[in-house]
Amino acid sequence: MAKGWVVVTGASSGIGKAAADGLAVRGWRVIATARNDGDLETLRLAGHTALHLELASEQSVRAFAGATESICGGRLLGLFNNAGYGQPGAVEDVPRDAMEAQFSVNVIGTHDVTRRLLPLMLPHREGRVIVNSSILGLVAMPWRGAYNASKFALEGLFDTLRLELHGSGVAVSLIEPGPVSTRFRDHAREAFYRHIKADESRHTATYAALRARLDSRDDTGGFTLPAESIMKPLVHALEHPRPRRRYLLTTPARVMGPLRHVLPAAWLDAILRRQ
Repeated sequence: MAKGWVVVTGASSGIGKAAADGLAVRGWRVIATARNDGDLETLRLAGHTALHLELASEQSVRAFAGATESICGGRLLGLFNNAGYGQPGAVEDVPRDAMEAQFSVNVIGTHDVTRRLLPLMLPHREGRVIVNSSILGLVAMPWRGAYNASKFALEGLFDTLRLELHGSGVAVSLIEPGPVSTRFRDHAREAFYRHIKADESRHTATYAALRARLDSRDDTGGFTLPAESIMKPLVHALEHPRPRRRYLLTTPARVMGPLRHVLPAAWLDAILRRQ
């Protein structure tokens, strides 16, 4: 498809920044979002059109959508919904406000951005909506219940949107990464310490190991890919005449995605409990 304006949310670091930079190199005109002024200025210095976006705020989403319409002249060709974070903690230890915050950003905010930007695609019968989901939207892992739930919700929401947009000229794709080197762990660490009362939980011993991992700056496991690995599936989803519905990124994602369909549930549970 012809290159024009594309929105990349959560572009201050990691996958979002790699996507914004990589798409600009390919000739896309990038509207990149971030939440703080320093990151916005960095994005502008990199040559992007940078806009503030706080997914948890309806007012912010509304203002962002209006600014985007003005910038792109009412025609947007791509939206990469990348912004989000993960709330760690056992399901029983995640308080209501933490669960609400997780869904407010990852699901409700992403939905709101998408529905407000679709009118910039539908009249032109051309556009791509791409969601950075997770392998944890396909299989659940322990100690990540809030995040798992938000990604499962995104999978259902955007599967539905894809069905509803059939024949409109606007395609919907989900990218499901496994481990990718980003600042995701830093944000998860902040959410953990903000909401989880680890010393009052029956999972205190488990949380000690979890905190040690979150406090570590080393996120380079054997299967971890750099943030730039997002470019191959993202470019295909944006530019190929027949984009896929799903893209599995990293070896764990490509293994676990199919295994969920073929392994007995007890076997799959045993594997996931050990992760």
